[in-house]
Amino acid sequence: MDLGLQGKVALVAGGSQGLGKAVAVELIREGARVAVCALDDPQLPRAVEEIKALTGGEIIGVPADLTDAAQARNFIHKGLEHYGTVDVLVNNAGGPPNKTFLEIDDDLWEFGFRLNLMSTILMTREVVPIMMEKRWGRIINMTSISVKQPIDGLILSNTVRSGVIGLAKTLSNELAPYNITVNNVCPGYTLTDRVRNLAIDVAKKENTEPEAIIKRWESTIPMGRLGTPEDFAALVAFIASRRAGYITGASIQIDGGYYKGIM
Repeated sequence: MDLGLQGKVALVAGGSQGLGKAVAVELIREGARVAVCALDDPQLPRAVEEIKALTGGEIIGVPADLTDAAQARNFIHKGLEHYGTVDVLVNNAGGPPNKTFLEIDDDLWEFGFRLNLMSTILMTREVVPIMMEKRWGRIINMTSISVKQPIDGLILSNTVRSGVIGLAKTLSNELAPYNITVNNVCPGYTLTDRVRNLAIDVAKKENTEPEAIIKRWESTIPMGRLGTPEDFAALVAFIASRRAGYITGASIQIDGGYYKGIM
């Protein structure tokens, strides 16, 4: 299937590792030119070189802390300076810490808001005028299955990510006349470093091994395994594609059947 991404420009936040990196790889393989951002550390240039070697495609890396408004905007501006336009925005900033309600103070609530919701608002606001002028665009928010089925111990993520869903649903209606789609992709348990670290945190609290926690999670998934970043990236590439032009305002889970609802 030709996804129609050849020559398109995609800006992928949080693209130096995990799901974001897998998305960058998949989009480049489909012919897109990509800019990724991540924290200013050695992992970003290393990831850019790894992606180049793996795909042979065009990619740049921009250091950015997405909890800082100026840096979030700067990522978009640097991508536009380099490529001259934007067709696809993938909002991705990782997840806030695993804590219970009474463990979260005002500062941590503010951090979660800036990390997941405000960064999405800021980056989206920078690309929308360009997409409206082109009358074409794809905005994809990487959230979590927790927006459909809240996960115990992740109350901060459950709360803030749900705001992204409300934003996207409303914005999808505003932008539909311009042939711009806005969708959310909601991964379940996927074998990334974040999920491995979450397993370690839970294991410490329960005085057991991380492998036991992962096996317990797998037992709740009808497909009997955790997802892979490649599973996730394939879905994002389709949602970003020309072929997905009639899908908007949707929150699509990719979770091996973990979610038990019917909608």
